[in-house]
Amino acid sequence: MFNDIGPLELVTIIVLAVLVFGPDKLPKVIQDVMRTIRKIREFSESAKQDIRNELGPEFKDFEFEDLNPKTFIRKQLDNDELGLKEIRNGFDLKKEMAEVTDAVHSRDGSSSSSPSSSSPSSSGGRVDMTKKPETPGDDERPPFDADAT
Repeated sequence: MFNDIGPLELVTIIVLAVLVFGPDKLPKVIQDVMRTIRKIREFSESAKQDIRNELGPEFKDFEFEDLNPKTFIRKQLDNDELGLKEIRNGFDLKKEMAEVTDAVHSRDGSSSSSPSSSSPSSSGGRVDMTKKPETPGDDERPPFDADAT
């Protein structure tokens, strides 16, 4: 319940409780808090049992923890009926990346028809991915937008 409270926070809470309630009333307050927590747990368990009874025998293995999305997904992914483990084990990311890299390099090499264009083999295996602006020719005019002027 209090998994994320460290020792320093626990000591701080105890000191504040002693200062607020005083050493005389603190045992009574602790008993009241524990009694309240116990009643809330009993109410929760009886509500869960009532829901299970109302759902009927088809849902006898129903767990309320399965309503948490993380738990539900984890339980479904661990299910062997779907064959997800075989798919996960059959997928080799390094092999897939090597195939993609080979496809990119072969496509780039086949599309370069002139020797002056940079290919991966001439630039040390690197592909230039910088976007270079197109410069208009000497006889070409730059684009003109009548609405902008």
